[in-house]
Amino acid sequence: MEPLAYRMRPQTPDEIVGQKHLIAPGKVLRRCVEAKRLFSMIFYGPPGTGKTTMATVLAQSVGLPYRMFNAVSGNKKDLDRLFEEAKLYPGLVVIIDEVHRLNKDKQDLLLPYVEKGMITMIGATTANPYHAINPAIRSRCHIFEFYALSTADCVTALRRALESEKGLNHLAEADDALLSQIAIKCGGDLRQAMNVLELCAYGCENGIIEEATLDLYLQKGQRLLDKNGDGYYNVLSAFQKSIRGSDVDAALYYLAAMIEAQDMDAIERRLLVCAYEDVGLGNPAAVARCVNAIDAAKRVGFPEGRIPLSQAVIDLCLSPKSKSAEAAIDKAMQALHQYGLQMPPYLHYTPVTLAENERYDYGRSDLWDQIQYLPDPLKDASFYTPQTNSQYEQVLAGNLKKLKRIKRTASLAQLKKGTNQKAE
Repeated sequence: MEPLAYRMRPQTPDEIVGQKHLIAPGKVLRRCVEAKRLFSMIFYGPPGTGKTTMATVLAQSVGLPYRMFNAVSGNKKDLDRLFEEAKLYPGLVVIIDEVHRLNKDKQDLLLPYVEKGMITMIGATTANPYHAINPAIRSRCHIFEFYALSTADCVTALRRALESEKGLNHLAEADDALLSQIAIKCGGDLRQAMNVLELCAYGCENGIIEEATLDLYLQKGQRLLDKNGDGYYNVLSAFQKSIRGSDVDAALYYLAAMIEAQDMDAIERRLLVCAYEDVGLGNPAAVARCVNAIDAAKRVGFPEGRIPLSQAVIDLCLSPKSKSAEAAIDKAMQALHQYGLQMPPYLHYTPVTLAENERYDYGRSDLWDQIQYLPDPLKDASFYTPQTNSQYEQVLAGNLKKLKRIKRTASLAQLKKGTNQKAE
């Protein structure tokens, strides 16, 4: 028997749950159905959100024949058969799973048929097409993003599966609260939720699915977040942006999702980047505490490691922020690329062409803060601009202002004169 998720696949647009921004009345894909017109498209989004289902429903609703092709396992012979069929049925819909894995040879074969409209390609992928799909394919397709299903949408589909004759046909009972738990723990992945429901229905006692049954059959590794999926990188992004925006609750929420994925390395990288890029000189002590917290978390491992990580996140969120260090090095690198590497000759390791009185004098500490260290084209450049929203950087800003004032009153001629006087 086919899996429950396969048996319960929608056959019409009205049976599709979720993706209302695409298939609700008046939306773009519903209008395509009503106009009996399809275009080459790429559907991308988390697993189990109905991408392949949407493609088959669209083809059936428009009345076009469709064929499935897997970008990983499909070969040239399979494509040749599709091309021959497309000559008989122009506009043949070819639904390509894992479209981002389509190699160059297959693309070269497929592109002319897509270009002429002999094949209507609908690709499905969990990877962001703007990063993962070849521009030659991408430019010939309309791109639509699919969202993780809401809990309510998942509950609707699971309830339908429990009661449908082609589904579980009342094999077991479950209340909406339990179905909500399945939806939440599967992270909006309806395919996975269907698989869990089917397993629980056959494994429960007395025909009633309870939370203990769910905990027994829902493996921890399946929950919430796939660290190999595109959605995982969205969580990393949301995590760092929440720390930058000082939203401690949001940052802890996304940290919890990352802990669930058990990827200490990714958490460590994001926290260190946040500490040095976003907090930086606004609170160097918090940066140091973050490094210590990461070290402690790695030493004890999960689950206890969550505690120092939580402490670090709270500390970084509520600390003063300063991106001045990042901005400073970026300006310096830009100047390096523009002017190349130059330096005053008296800063060379062994300035053999300079007279003794023109060399850097290691014994004149009173002159060190007056010497011109940048090359002439950049002598007045200023890369570091303090942000004064923390006491620490206010001190740095004061020191910088004082040093610049000293340097303005000095000249290389005066320095040479001072050196000559010392030599005499």
